[in-house]
Amino acid sequence: MFQNLSQRLQATFDNLGRNGRVTENDVKQAMRDVRLALLEADVSLSVVKDFVKRVSDRAVGLELSKSLQPGQMVLKVVHEELRTTLGEPGRLNFAGSQKPHVIMLVGLQGSGKTTTAGKLAVHLRREGRKPFLIACDTYRPAAVDQLISLAKQIDVPYYDEGVRSKPEDIAQRGVKAALSAGATVAIVDTAGRLQIDENLMGELVEIKTRLQPAEILLVADAMTGQEAVNIASGFNERVGISGLILTKVDGDARGGAALSMRAVTQVPIKFLGIGEKLDGFEVFHPERLVDRILGMGDVMTLIEKAEAVYEQEEAEKLAQRMLQNEFTLQDYLEQLQKIRNMGSITQLLGMIPGMSKLQSQIDPLEAEKRLKKTEAIIQSMTLRERSNPKLLDASRKRRIAKGSGTQVREINELIQQYRSMKDMMKNLRRGNLPNLPGLGGLKGRAGRGRGGFGN
Repeated sequence: MFQNLSQRLQATFDNLGRNGRVTENDVKQAMRDVRLALLEADVSLSVVKDFVKRVSDRAVGLELSKSLQPGQMVLKVVHEELRTTLGEPGRLNFAGSQKPHVIMLVGLQGSGKTTTAGKLAVHLRREGRKPFLIACDTYRPAAVDQLISLAKQIDVPYYDEGVRSKPEDIAQRGVKAALSAGATVAIVDTAGRLQIDENLMGELVEIKTRLQPAEILLVADAMTGQEAVNIASGFNERVGISGLILTKVDGDARGGAALSMRAVTQVPIKFLGIGEKLDGFEVFHPERLVDRILGMGDVMTLIEKAEAVYEQEEAEKLAQRMLQNEFTLQDYLEQLQKIRNMGSITQLLGMIPGMSKLQSQIDPLEAEKRLKKTEAIIQSMTLRERSNPKLLDASRKRRIAKGSGTQVREINELIQQYRSMKDMMKNLRRGNLPNLPGLGGLKGRAGRGRGGFGN
């Protein structure tokens, strides 16, 4: 999400103020580009007009800073106004609510409510809460079965009555069951329609009246586009939503839904759903998302993703093995799998400052295909071969190629990459800096003793 918008905005600011100052004409041209970029990203026209006016008013007559270039000054204004548009960080609010706190999930059919219910349960359990799932979507039989399957998969208690009872009755009895089970948060998965209709809204209003939920969260597909405003406004006017959850943000969504829905409803975006895996769920941080949009990276989210897949003790042992030149192909395989669990290659690049421009140069499908090939090659080796690649003669390589569906050439390339990594680790252990981009081939001696690579 936001990749196209990010590239358009970065190109605009790269060309701004090349003569050392920002003129009124520069600002007008830049704002035309920003307006087009936002409209192409499916941001609502009214939101675009308001945003561009705010930025223009601040940018014209902007006093230039001695420490910033003209383009950077305007970029700073855009950053602050995007931050304002996206609102405050997403936090659940249970103030004044008794346990079990009730969260109602509402939205159109196909927005991902049921999967989101499972993801939210996993997130709440990580926070130390006791979630409970209630299946109230009686119009789509598969929805009840899906919720039960998810609940069993993540080992979370649930309540259902099939599809014959009224949703409002199921919801009320479900909350009682959650109380008896000792749950602290009850997540109610309500029905959706292909479009907003009176029956849907009446049913949701009745559930709200009976349960008095602490949160009513609208689950919306990030790829909805311009229709996002009508959807958000419709649910907000009739039911009164307290927050937004955007799903499928890892798809080819252009990002307009996030800006439009937040600006129109004035309710916070609380979570972002990424992919189908149940751990693909992020708390919304507007500052981080703005940084991603403007190509500044998102280091904090990258660190959090790494912490989720790496135990500190495990990471320290791996570092020690690498520095002692004991890093094997089995270690290589395990690290690749952990990186894949953190997200796609293009997603991770977008979180690294200065690397977002590479996103468009990498085909995510091709990158994923290569990672899978690497995994298949290593998994086709015996444990002895993974520990000692020197054993891989021509005969063994042919066997591995056959088992992994690859070519011997690809096996040779993998072994070469592995050896290069080992050589780099050897240089680090000796205290030499490797030839890294940006270091100009500089070699130096690393400090010894505490904090160094010596001993």
